[in-house]
Amino acid sequence: MLPYWFLLFIPAWLALSRLQPSISLAERWSAAWLAMFALLVLMIGLRHQVGGDWGNYLPKVLTASYMTLTEAVTTGDPAYGLLNWLAAKTGLGIYLVNTLAAGVFSWGLLVFCRAQPRPWLALVVAIPYLVTVVAMGYTRQAAAIGFAMLALVALSNLKILRFVVFIVLAATFHKTAVILLPLAVLAGTKRKLWTAFWVGLTFVLFFILLLQESVEALQSGYIDAQYQSQGAAVRLAMNAVPAVLFLRFRRRFVMPQTERTFWIWMSLGALAFLVLLKAVPSSTAVDRIALYWIPIQLYVLSRLPNALGKPNGRNAVLVYGVVAYSAVVLFVWLVFASHAHSWLPYQFYPWVALLR
Repeated sequence: MLPYWFLLFIPAWLALSRLQPSISLAERWSAAWLAMFALLVLMIGLRHQVGGDWGNYLPKVLTASYMTLTEAVTTGDPAYGLLNWLAAKTGLGIYLVNTLAAGVFSWGLLVFCRAQPRPWLALVVAIPYLVTVVAMGYTRQAAAIGFAMLALVALSNLKILRFVVFIVLAATFHKTAVILLPLAVLAGTKRKLWTAFWVGLTFVLFFILLLQESVEALQSGYIDAQYQSQGAAVRLAMNAVPAVLFLRFRRRFVMPQTERTFWIWMSLGALAFLVLLKAVPSSTAVDRIALYWIPIQLYVLSRLPNALGKPNGRNAVLVYGVVAYSAVVLFVWLVFASHAHSWLPYQFYPWVALLR
């Protein structure tokens, strides 16, 4: 368990030692952020036999070794197929796939965190579930979420085209990411009808190109089979709690009105997943789509000390509270989660290789 606690300790220590929130966000990455990026990429990318789907990912590299490049990118998710093909042809195996996907995820995560007034606190919130469980368990969707977080930052800056590009890139790793495209309409742009038209057109186009062939498979695999994810209600509640907090105290979160409107809709979406959990036969389908809403945890909880405490104040008690909450989440998951054994012990491939 110690590697996971070490990963949480670093941003927690930095968050608690830098209690004053940032008013103007730094554009350049400091040595601390670059080191954190490297640490995340190495721990996520070079993990060995860590994650519940580890055994499912290994055969994909072997299958790709018998494919042409065209076959690899046209079978399943294009970008993920390309990574498997490169891994097979270079002989670097699953570790190349995981490391490149980890790079995409970590880039998106840190860019999103750095867009918050308390960036290290946002990263603290991310470690227990988004990093430990999602990034180390769901390689394809983790990369998609990385691009999705880049898209959300672009959307907060009203960069609609950039948002669309990042979502399309996310969909090349996991096709379900196309469901995020309509969010552009909620960004508060002045030309809403025009935005809705061409974003809707893009959504239809990429739905046809990327997702239509998979709809039947998704329906039979998740809905008809009624697959169930253990702990889905708890994971959805982790999104719902910050959603409720944001809706309750939305006027106390300092941000432009357009951004507040967007996150109100995101909060309502997070609550809607609780309803869908009861209405949809497969909790797994709801659980997987709700992963794209995890950034609401980072966004709201990292801003909560400013919202509930003194604006732009240190608000040490509230910061400590968010850190303690994150530590409890990590402890509960590592000790009580039914699939935690697939993450324990954490193994680092270079170290394992040296001991062979």
